[in-house]
Amino acid sequence: MCFSIIACYFLFRLIYVLNNIPTKLVHDGRVKAMIIAGSDQTYTCRSSEPIYASNAIDKTLQNRFCKHKMLGGHTMEIMKLVGVLSSTYNPRIYVIASTDKLSEKKLIQLEKDAHLGGEFCFEIIPRSREVLQSWITTLWTTLHACIFSIPLLWKHRPDLILCNGPGTCIPICIIAFTFKVMGISNSTIVYVESICRVTTLSISGQILYKFADHLFVQWPELKE
Repeated sequence: MCFSIIACYFLFRLIYVLNNIPTKLVHDGRVKAMIIAGSDQTYTCRSSEPIYASNAIDKTLQNRFCKHKMLGGHTMEIMKLVGVLSSTYNPRIYVIASTDKLSEKKLIQLEKDAHLGGEFCFEIIPRSREVLQSWITTLWTTLHACIFSIPLLWKHRPDLILCNGPGTCIPICIIAFTFKVMGISNSTIVYVESICRVTTLSISGQILYKFADHLFVQWPELKE
């Protein structure tokens, strides 16, 4: 009987959360932002087109993030986003994968150069998937990363989670959504698709499309 009541409660919460996406970003003047960074393969890309958004939470996030030529993977793109955020997004919690040896140095330099102000820190979780890793073993490594994400999100309970595609974002967003359903926290999940995705969403984008509060794409082919 008790189990049935609990199951019904969480089913009701799940339906309620899904029917109320996007979540309204509520804050007291400061937005505790969790930012997912991750280095991937290097590439060069350029776009002068504005970003297309299904829903906008902040005019800052509607700027032309990728209007200049840029090098690098997901970390370089997330740096472009972070560099235009206002001081309202404070503190900033950067989450990087344990095998990522570059992102922390790049982000520390960004904090110095951009004079973002406020506080920031780094959290490290296991990488959910390495490049060329098989999908079968990815299930186990993603589960491992999800377990590590639970105390991290319990500790910080961010108002905003900003990510742009690295596999590291999947465990964080899954646990954040689970916490939302359970009523533990109410993080707004914002996913910005990588500019290199022109005609199809990445796997991360396809997964988060169903429960991210806001999903941004950077090419008109993906707008629909």
